[in-house]
Amino acid sequence: MKLRHLKYFLAVAEELNFTKASEKLFISQPPLSRQIAELEEELQAKLFIRNNKKVELTEAGKYFEKEVKALFQNLEHISLKTRKIAENISGEFRIAYISSIYSSVISELIKHLKAQFPYVNFKLFEISTTKQIDALEQGKIEMGIIRSPIQSPKIKSHLWFKDGFSLVYNKKSFQIKSENDILKLKDETFVFFNKDYAPHYHEVLLELCAFYGFTPKIIHEANNINSIVQLVKNGLGISIVPSNIAKNNQDSEIGFIELKKVNLFTNVSIIISKEDDSEITKTAVDFLLNKSSSR
Repeated sequence: MKLRHLKYFLAVAEELNFTKASEKLFISQPPLSRQIAELEEELQAKLFIRNNKKVELTEAGKYFEKEVKALFQNLEHISLKTRKIAENISGEFRIAYISSIYSSVISELIKHLKAQFPYVNFKLFEISTTKQIDALEQGKIEMGIIRSPIQSPKIKSHLWFKDGFSLVYNKKSFQIKSENDILKLKDETFVFFNKDYAPHYHEVLLELCAFYGFTPKIIHEANNINSIVQLVKNGLGISIVPSNIAKNNQDSEIGFIELKKVNLFTNVSIIISKEDDSEITKTAVDFLLNKSSSR
């Protein structure tokens, strides 16, 4: 039994017409009929009922069609996995991250991976959490770094670290000494992440403000954490950002106050495909998880 026999069989099974099937396969009808006859002879089973009016699958043919389709799907999966294994030697590895977690650790990760896999082309993309999930499910990226939660049967996640929250303000505009001063800012303008861009994160910030007894007056919104910090620096408002940002920002004009009284955190997670067991992915995940203890 040859692979072409199975392809020819599926074409006829899908079209239920030898003429249309032969056109689809770019062969004439007599050779197609011979191939099907050879297949039936080898299987010792009649797959089609043929008469002048129509072509139908027999019960054996229906079963064979289902199994052959599954066989081709498995073959496609094997081919994809083979390519993934080959990409450990050469190829492309795409990593996505959200703007609020970029730090020197990401740069260290790329350097580490380049040393381990010198012929791989590593690419970084700044993408929102929801778009990362879609991209990973569609095979457009190999790994993502997001703020949880995540709900996808196709994705496996590893908790990287828990991130708290910090108030960020312009030191020239505000004199803030401690977390207790936050209520004084209730009438000030706030700069937040866009609700549509990061809905869960937006809700967490509103919940955090409610804990301190006020509803923020949100005047400006942005889709990038660096844009938010820049707007705060320019005196256009104050904001609440992940504490991870404070650790990686050395700007003397900006102040950060960690909000420790509220028991709210966001989980920063590494996400990969459940079917991805390549060496390069394992190396990347292990590197970040080992770094999490030093955060």
